[in-house]
Parts: sequence; C-alpha cells; structure tokens
Amino acid sequence: MTSHKIPANRLHKIAEVLKSVGHPVRLEIIALLEARNRLNVFEIQQHISVPVEQSMLSHHLTKMKDKGILSSIKEGQYVFYSLKDPNISNLLDCMSKCKL
Repeated sequence: MTSHKIPANRLHKIAEVLKSVGHPVRLEIIALLEARNRLNVFEIQQHISVPVEQSMLSHHLTKMKDKGILSSIKEGQYVFYSLKDPNISNLLDCMSKCKL
C-alpha cells in the first residue's frame, strides 16, 4: 500500500465532495452526466432509475453545483447540467472496484 501525504485543506475539500455525492440519486446523476455529457432536469428525471420529483432532483443538482461538482448553463428556458471536472466519475469507477 502506498502512503500518501495529503494536505489537510485538500482532505477537507475531498470530504466535502464525498459528503455531497454520498447519495444514490446524486451518484446516478454523475453517472448519467458522464455518459451523456449534459442534460437538463427533465432529461435527468427521465433517465434516472428511481422516481424523483423535479423539486427534489433540482435540490440534488443545486447541492452538487454549489460544491463545485456540476456546472450549469441556461439556454432559453432550460438549464443544462454537466460535470465540472470529468475526473469526478473516476470516483464511481474506483468505488465500484472496492470490495465493500
């Protein structure tokens, strides 16, 4: 096992991101955005595996946007979301390989 010395401020940021994505719906949103690049709330709602009301879905998206995980752009009446840093999807890949 490799020993990593990660600065305390970086560990704090990592913990904030993990708390922000630590919900099955949020993890699925990340996976959807990795596969489809950008989607609006309605499109995400259509592709998500569990029924989620639009207001709750918007809450999840806003929370992740506020933590710097997602970015958004408004085009006409729609707001499109995408991964701010595509490397965040590596988290899903890594965790799916762990023997939990």
